[in-house]
Amino acid sequence: MFFATYNAIYAVEDNGDGEPVQVYKGTDHQEYGAMVSLSNGQAVVSALSDGTLLVLSENDEKRIPTGIEDPIASLLVVREDPLTLLIGTDEGAYVYRLVGEKGPAERVVAFDELECRKDWYTPWGGPPAVRTLAKTQDGFCYADIHVGSIMRSPDEGISWEPVTPELHKDVHQVATCPADDDQVYANTQNGVYVSPDRGDSWVNRIEGLPVRYGTGIAVHPVDPDLLIATVQNGPRGGGAWLCRSENGGETWTQLNDQLKESTDRIRTGCIAFASDGTAWAVIGKTLYIGRDRATDWSAFWTAPESDSEYPIQTLAG
Repeated sequence: MFFATYNAIYAVEDNGDGEPVQVYKGTDHQEYGAMVSLSNGQAVVSALSDGTLLVLSENDEKRIPTGIEDPIASLLVVREDPLTLLIGTDEGAYVYRLVGEKGPAERVVAFDELECRKDWYTPWGGPPAVRTLAKTQDGFCYADIHVGSIMRSPDEGISWEPVTPELHKDVHQVATCPADDDQVYANTQNGVYVSPDRGDSWVNRIEGLPVRYGTGIAVHPVDPDLLIATVQNGPRGGGAWLCRSENGGETWTQLNDQLKESTDRIRTGCIAFASDGTAWAVIGKTLYIGRDRATDWSAFWTAPESDSEYPIQTLAG
C-alpha cells in the first residue's frame, strides 16, 4: 500500500505490519493528484504537478515526460509489460494513452469524438474532468466524467462509448473488482450505483446510507459484494461518513463510531482495499486501517503538522 502526503510518498505493508517508510521526498507542497500501484505491490506510479509521471520501485526511480499540459486527475495501469497507462485530465476531460516508459503520451481521438462530450460540465461552470479510471481483468476500461456519467472502452482504452443513462450523471468515482469482470460500481451525487452487466444497467444502492452525496468507493479484491464507500452532506462536506456493505450495496452500515477524528469531509481517492483485503481510509490528518473484512477500524498513522488542509493526498492499493 502506498500513500502520498503534500510533499512525500510512503509505503507500508498491505496488512499494516511495521511503520510507513518514506520512499520519495518532493518539494514543499508538491501535489500528487493521481497515484496507482502495480499489481505486485512493489511499485507505484504518481503524477507530478508538472505533467511528469514518477515511477518508484524498490531499487529504481524513473521519470516519464508525458507532454500533457492539463493537470492530471487520474491514472490507470492497463498493462505492465510493456507499461501501458491511461491518463485522465482535469480542465478538459481528455484521455491519453502511454505505452512504454519514454513518452510522450498520445491523446485518444475516439474519446475526443464522443458525441455526448458536448453535454459534460461542472457545477461551477469550469471545464469537466476525467476524475477516476478503472478496468477489468479482460480489458474493459471505465472513465468517470465530472460531470457527464461514465464512458467505457472494451479494448483497453482505444475505443469509447457511454454507459446507459440509468446512472446519475454526477459521478465522483468508478470502481471494478478483479474477481468479477461484469460488476461496475459508481459513487455519485445520488449515492452508490451498481451495474451487474458492465454498465448496461444500473441499480441505485442507498439503503442505510446516512446521506446520498457520495465521494469515494472501493471493492474488496476477491469478494465483489464487500464494499466501502464515503458519503457527506454535500460538495463542501460539513459532515461525512465511512460506510460498509457486505451484500453488494443492498444495505449499508456506517463506521464513524470507530473513528477518533471529526469527519467533516472525506475526499475521492482516500479509501482503498489493499491486495490482501485490508481496508484503508484517510480521515482528516489520520490514516486508518480496517481489518477483519473492514469491520475493525483503528488509527494507523498521523501526518506531520503542516499548513495543508489535506496533508494526506491519496492512496494506492
